[in-house]
Amino acid sequence: MSKLVVLYKKPSDPAHFEKHFRTVHAPLAAKMPGLRNYLFGPASDLDGKDGAFFWMFVGTFDSRKAILDALGSPEGQKVVADIPNYSPEPPVILHIDATES
Repeated sequence: MSKLVVLYKKPSDPAHFEKHFRTVHAPLAAKMPGLRNYLFGPASDLDGKDGAFFWMFVGTFDSRKAILDALGSPEGQKVVADIPNYSPEPPVILHIDATES
């Protein structure tokens, strides 16, 4: 399995970010072809304080190619185009070739 990890810095308007992500962005992301499952939410350090990132998204796909295909699809392009609507700063995007047990 491969993971698409998207990490966001804290925006100037966290309430707008969260509302838009939950009501608009996540439903768009759910339509990406090949997405097996996903999770998202606020991120913090283990003490519950602000960490290096404010929010995260993790999507599971069959492979790195499946992630690239999904992002290149019309649905994926809508997801990418929506990011500036809630996050003025571009997120950090990572691929993890995951081993799950």
